[in-house]
Amino acid sequence: MKIPRPRKVVLLVALVTTLSLLCCGGAVAAVLLGGLTDDGSKKINASLGCGKGGPVDPDSKLPKVRSYGGAQIRNAAIIINVGADLKMPPRAWVIAVATAMQESRLTNLGNLGSRNDHDSLGLFQQRPSSGWGTPAQVMDPVYASTKFYAKLKTIEGWENMPLTEAAQRVQISAYPDAYAKHEPVATQIVNMLADGAAAAIGNSISMVCASAGQIAASGWTLPVKAGVGSGFRTASRPTHQGVDLIASRYTTIHAAASGIVSKVKCDEDHSGRQTCNVDGYPGKGGCGWMVEIQHAGNIMTRYCHMVQRPFVKEGQEVTAGEVLGRVGTSGNSSGPHLHFEVHLNNDRSSAGAIDPVPFMREQGAPLGGQG
Repeated sequence: MKIPRPRKVVLLVALVTTLSLLCCGGAVAAVLLGGLTDDGSKKINASLGCGKGGPVDPDSKLPKVRSYGGAQIRNAAIIINVGADLKMPPRAWVIAVATAMQESRLTNLGNLGSRNDHDSLGLFQQRPSSGWGTPAQVMDPVYASTKFYAKLKTIEGWENMPLTEAAQRVQISAYPDAYAKHEPVATQIVNMLADGAAAAIGNSISMVCASAGQIAASGWTLPVKAGVGSGFRTASRPTHQGVDLIASRYTTIHAAASGIVSKVKCDEDHSGRQTCNVDGYPGKGGCGWMVEIQHAGNIMTRYCHMVQRPFVKEGQEVTAGEVLGRVGTSGNSSGPHLHFEVHLNNDRSSAGAIDPVPFMREQGAPLGGQG
């Protein structure tokens, strides 16, 4: 099977660069791919063009991404190209790349002798004895990718599943939760190689940027369709660890991405009271009714000031876009809004908090109601 050669994506390389492009009517910034790579090469930015340029030519000169070298990134390009050729949506590309990252570190592995997992071979560690094909076939990256997508396509509802669940349904691995940790970097690789395709509508092959309320191929979506009010750690509010999304009372709040609910509580005010079923006021302290979710890549999101007890429970698995509760003004609040936070390393403290605005923009789900 000949690898298709669509138009090459333009790779913009800079040490520290911030780019802005108009994407489907909304401003979308560039994705910064990690820090310096192992060999000290430069950071890479790829414009979020929602796949307009098509997948990259795998024969072009490809850079490193973190610990993944040119040969590995070329294999990722082949996986993406095969998905595009099969008319699978960008969400499938992210799932496939993340799966190959877990199974082989994007390396076309041959027989490893005593270290081999049964007769597993190739990018996806497919087993000839399980019907994936002959050893020569599963060692062909194009064939292996084609077989992966063919199996994925048979799984009902895969488009809305957490990545690790969809990957596990294909692979039937002994480590079913292992795929999740690769989702953030897989998203970055797809963005780089396919002109920001991870910001496109996740279940569509139309390559249209996901608009407000739609789930992007990255697996992220807006918690509410609302404008941004008070920002992250502003001069007037230096301890404000998130952003306020101004929405009316009872507006539905959605999970920004798939994950596990790690906390549901009525946050105490400065007096140590749990009074969340009444409107709050400035200076009262506390988040009011709140939810925290742990996502792939050790990312945590927090949702505050709900009008009533949230609809989810601790330990519950949620999918992107699932309803968590409704907007209110409980806790330290001057009016109805959703206070939304993003934390790295599952660090609940202020040390883990980052500005949600650029983070969500990089996931293809820009805050502020812009699509």
